[in-house]
Amino acid sequence: MATTTNVVNYLNSQKKTSDKELAAEWTTIENLYNEKLWNELTLKLIKFVRNEKTQDEDNLLQLYHNFVSSFETKINPYGLVEILEVVVEHITDKEEAIKFLEKLKEKVKICDEALWFIKVLQGNIYLTNLNDLESAKKIIEELREVLEEAGNVTPVHGKYYMLASQYYKRVGQHSDYYRCGLQFLGCSLETFPKDQWSQQAFFLGLAALLGDGIYNIGELLAHPILDSLKGSQNEWLIDLLRAFNSGNIAQFMKMKPIWSKIPDLLTQEIKLRQKISLLCLMEMTFKRSANNRSISFEDIAKETQLPLKEVELLIMKALAQGLVRGEIDQVSGVVNMTWVQPRVLDRNQVSDMAKSLDVWMQSITSMEQLMEQRAGEILTN
Repeated sequence: MATTTNVVNYLNSQKKTSDKELAAEWTTIENLYNEKLWNELTLKLIKFVRNEKTQDEDNLLQLYHNFVSSFETKINPYGLVEILEVVVEHITDKEEAIKFLEKLKEKVKICDEALWFIKVLQGNIYLTNLNDLESAKKIIEELREVLEEAGNVTPVHGKYYMLASQYYKRVGQHSDYYRCGLQFLGCSLETFPKDQWSQQAFFLGLAALLGDGIYNIGELLAHPILDSLKGSQNEWLIDLLRAFNSGNIAQFMKMKPIWSKIPDLLTQEIKLRQKISLLCLMEMTFKRSANNRSISFEDIAKETQLPLKEVELLIMKALAQGLVRGEIDQVSGVVNMTWVQPRVLDRNQVSDMAKSLDVWMQSITSMEQLMEQRAGEILTN
């Protein structure tokens, strides 16, 4: 820890810089330090270390050892980590950066959020700089349960979900990437740089298509980040996602010349065809009124563009995955659906639901009128 004399000498040396802007900043920092305004000093330093003129490993380390270390126990632990986040980013030897953060844990142990933040920073180094996927995975798994039980969304949640999504993207776990990517946006959309929106939207779109068990694409379609693809070379992805969400197989096949240019989609064509067939069956079930959900195999074959002999297997897959509930009548060649998995709906699907509700209300009204008529006959007889 720096002594008072060292701190004074350090501050005086920094104020002698020829850069007038930095000199003025150092004067402000010194005044805040002398007046022991620790919160204001913390906020000032967080902004100061992010100044492009201070982005140098030696300068940042000197700032910590000769100045910040003298009052690090007096300031908010989370704020201390925010300051040192920038310092760690500029440490060339990333193994040393990991050790630096490990030592920091002891200094901020009274604050859970600060400890979580440090672990996320270590995870980022393991993943991005050291290519140590196992260590990154260990941190992600350690933090997952802790953050889920936190009770409220903290500033660390968004950072964690970004780390987790980048890890899952690296190892090709599309479903986990999709879920964590959406959770990240739910926590950090306002602070997420807009120049990165289109890239994030593109990768999330691909993950939604390729991810096992991802059938609720409407959540992404309703997200404002998807608008960043409009007017870009990847705008077609919005139309493809809409085709999947509504189970529109004809549109999917029509767009093949476009989406097949993406290697990841082309190599998974069979998987995509199976997925949109399941979504088509879900949509057929959803569109039907509750008292008319007996669907023939012939109708399913027509809508899904599958051979009749493959329809029963499709239904069994949908039942096994919990996408629908019902019973198969092999003799009659129909399936009697009783339930379809809830999804985020687009405007057209909401309109269809409204129509179904109208039909349902009409049925209730008809039943009421019939009961009144029959009741009248009974009473008069």
